[in-house]
Amino acid sequence: MVLADSESAVILRLRGPLDLKCQLDRIDEVPMQKAISRTFEALRLQVKSESCVLAVCNSPVLIWPNKSVFEEITPDAPFEDIFQFIQTDDQETSGKKSTKKKNRKGVSTSIINLSLMMEATKPGPASAPILTRTVQKSHLLCATLPMDCAVWSNGSDTIKDGCERLMKALTRQLFEMEKVTLQCMKGTTLRVPEPLHFLLPEPNGLVTVVFPRGEPDKELEAQRRELHGQFELPDNRPFFRRANAYHFPNEPYKDGYLRNPHTVLTHPTLDNGKVYLVQGIYSYHHYMQDRMDDNGWGCAYRSLQTICSWFQQQGYVERGVPSHKEIQQALVEVGDKQASFVGSRQWIGSIEVQAVLNHLLGVTSKIMFVSQGSELASKGRELANHFMTEGTPVMIGGGVLAHTILGVAWSETTGEIRYLILDPHYTGAEDLQVITEKGWCGWKGPDFWDQTAYYNLCLPQRPRVI
Repeated sequence: MVLADSESAVILRLRGPLDLKCQLDRIDEVPMQKAISRTFEALRLQVKSESCVLAVCNSPVLIWPNKSVFEEITPDAPFEDIFQFIQTDDQETSGKKSTKKKNRKGVSTSIINLSLMMEATKPGPASAPILTRTVQKSHLLCATLPMDCAVWSNGSDTIKDGCERLMKALTRQLFEMEKVTLQCMKGTTLRVPEPLHFLLPEPNGLVTVVFPRGEPDKELEAQRRELHGQFELPDNRPFFRRANAYHFPNEPYKDGYLRNPHTVLTHPTLDNGKVYLVQGIYSYHHYMQDRMDDNGWGCAYRSLQTICSWFQQQGYVERGVPSHKEIQQALVEVGDKQASFVGSRQWIGSIEVQAVLNHLLGVTSKIMFVSQGSELASKGRELANHFMTEGTPVMIGGGVLAHTILGVAWSETTGEIRYLILDPHYTGAEDLQVITEKGWCGWKGPDFWDQTAYYNLCLPQRPRVI
């Protein structure tokens, strides 16, 4: 499934459990695989039956896709019309009808969630149940399949068209789940297949892949390598690790950190200038988070945490973002600090950030030395090249301050430059509007730097792995 990148696109996401119950008279490999395949075929027939119902979440809209019955909505209406029936938290407090949410750049965040259900009763006269009893030995394989399909619909698509695509995707996903189940069977133990969505570079868009649940990324390298070939992706960057799974914009992150606050900002306009930005997802780490009072000394620690979050969320590492104590312990382990450093409030700089990234994540970094802040204005080419090739956040330290550079706007002809700064000195709540409007994440000119202080920049390098 491919999602078009369009401001008018609506993502239709269908989720719901399907029970896989397979009775086995024999547990020999071939008969068992045939029985499992028959069970999957029965499930595909079930979702094609008239008892299949799609319920639009938080609305009264019900759709019977296989008998073209639509409750509350007209089948030939555009799918966007469903938004007027969806109850949101905003609507509950204001009494207004729901509309598509837009971010500050005006791009619609349009997700319609649907639940997959099956009618349990059939129309017609009621009859008394009939019980039969059969005595035989057999094995029963049971699993709940977490169906999760996503398709896109543009403004001109009708509700009927969107439902037809959803049902095709649902059937296709059952075939993929059958394939994964048969490949990963160990004796009579079922590995539950798990669908994941990945947003790939154009022209691929959003694709859905089925992996066995709980299987480590390392064990899936052969499948991931095959997917890279299928979608013509480079084999030196991870695209199909679980950490790369697409996060739908209507779902909050459970850890509470803001992601990519820079995306709501307007880019500066320079003569013949281009914008070069961090690639991928990161979390914004700043003073006073995690019940840690580091106001006045922890800015470089926070910048390092932001960098570590980038490597985690791009799938390069599985370990979590290190705490201040873990960062200090790492510096002791590499011989950079004495044991008394752990638990202290001592500052760290770019060289320490480089050492911790290498020790904890196995990530190498380049160090750029700038003898005085006025020279940073001439580093446009080096920084632009970094964001084009590596795309990682950059930590910059000078004097007693540290910041994170997320990108540059630079003109090769005039040399004019602006820096996209994520400021770890922020002490407030995770309020995107305050953070961006007050400049804690924002574009800064060359005068942002102390013109006479020296600066060291730590430029983390991407590992070349699939």
